[in-house]
Amino acid sequence: MEKAKRILIVEDDGHIAELLQLHLRDEGYDISHAADGNQGMAMLEQGGWDALILDLMLPGIDGLEICRRARNMTRYTPIIITSARSSEVHRVLGLELGADDYLAKPFSMLELVARVKACSAAKRR
Repeated sequence: MEKAKRILIVEDDGHIAELLQLHLRDEGYDISHAADGNQGMAMLEQGGWDALILDLMLPGIDGLEICRRARNMTRYTPIIITSARSSEVHRVLGLELGADDYLAKPFSMLELVARVKACSAAKRR
């Protein structure tokens, strides 16, 4: 039996974090959650993550800085940004800093799960 993929969710909105965890656990993922940027960065530095789902507007270290640092730590861990910042400038900046995907809030949980699967499949190639 294959070991569950580990996903770190860095999201300060408790309701969104809970929904993400519920949907991703239903798909067999092992989920950890950080409620602010400082906690998220500390957990990220522990390593071993198969994917990172990252809000941008966080207390402490902001999501763009976490994205930049995460990409410097690992080239292959998929990073998906979820943010209320939906302008083209923010989407492009997130992708240029190393995100593999960017979903503007509000988003469909089914779409997010599909994107996690797609990013994970691309990582295996």
